Amino acid sequence: MSFEVPEGVRPIRERVKQFIEERIYPVEHVLEERGEEESGATMRRLMNEAKAAGLWALGHPVEIGGQGMPFLDYVYVNEVVGRSEFAQVCLGTHSLQDSIMLNLHSSPEWREKYLRPLVAGEIFPSFAMTEPDVASSDPTQLQTRAVLDGDDWVINGRKWFTTGANRAAYTTVMARTEEDDVPAHSAFSMIVVPTNTPGYNIIRDTPVMGMLSGHCEVQYDNVRVPKANLLGPRGQGFLIAQQRLGPGRIFHCMRWLGQAQRAFDLMCERANSRVVFGSTLGEKQQIQAMIFETAGEIQASRLLTLQAAHKMDQGDPARVDIGIIKVVGAKMLHNTIDRAIQVFGAMGVTDDTPLQRMYRHARFARIYDGPDEVRRSTVARLILREYSRGRGWDFGTR
Repeated sequence: MSFEVPEGVRPIRERVKQFIEERIYPVEHVLEERGEEESGATMRRLMNEAKAAGLWALGHPVEIGGQGMPFLDYVYVNEVVGRSEFAQVCLGTHSLQDSIMLNLHSSPEWREKYLRPLVAGEIFPSFAMTEPDVASSDPTQLQTRAVLDGDDWVINGRKWFTTGANRAAYTTVMARTEEDDVPAHSAFSMIVVPTNTPGYNIIRDTPVMGMLSGHCEVQYDNVRVPKANLLGPRGQGFLIAQQRLGPGRIFHCMRWLGQAQRAFDLMCERANSRVVFGSTLGEKQQIQAMIFETAGEIQASRLLTLQAAHKMDQGDPARVDIGIIKVVGAKMLHNTIDRAIQVFGAMGVTDDTPLQRMYRHARFARIYDGPDEVRRSTVARLILREYSRGRGWDFGTR
């Protein structure tokens, strides 16, 4: 099948692209560097402009306040959203993973208190799974515990990389709720914790690659919330986490393609305009080789990602495909931006282009939502299991 952008999606995709290029690109330096008051005001203005333009919450279900764009159509739009790291919030797509999770499992009370304001951009979410004292790539080791005391859950532990906790209205916390003799994958639950709850203490905004990006470390000291704050069935934390993280990895990979496209555009424009030793950089074989390698990697990653999205749209969990694109996509993104910086030379590592900031984000992509090593191991085991069952792995029928 063809993975060109469908005709019906192209108009809205082009409008999103135009909004990003005309409204967001010119103020990225304000959103990056200025004080919280100025950057916050700029972000709120852009959010309101997106709503007025009919570009807000495109992928969220209609029944919770979104525009209900079908999953696969939205994937194509998300490819454009990725061109600016700020576009997710400006366009109301940053909350999609959390809204999916709440939409599946929240009570009527939580839908009104958190879900609808979340989709409307009135509040921000956060999600707490990773912990500093254990290898969170193996989440069965997580130490944070929630104990039922009468009609309340009492939570103790420490989480970090709780992105956005410093502005979030609530955090969905993955905590062990069962005894030690219960199998690990049935021992954890999700609990909604308002961030103004006593004992919820933000220790720091953890610097990442020299940037403060809202990746917070949070201490839970006897945090007490009502029993009704349990999200979904007790002991189903792993299942709920995957319902959030699975689609999220598709969205990550599509946004990475948007970042790669922006870096590729910058690289090619630079190659055509920069003159050295009597000709443009684009006439040098080494630069031509960079452009060739980058074009091939972007196209391969794009096709792999769209195939995974197509399978998910058909109801297939696509675990192998998602594992592959997470690794291949992150490597592609890193390579693309690295080559673009090389073509720009010294300018590429300055703030005169967005490349240096993009590069730092790209390096982190190989770690968050599951490091490359875990994804490789998981994919290999799934494939080998099919061979052990006598079915093999025919790429033509997968």
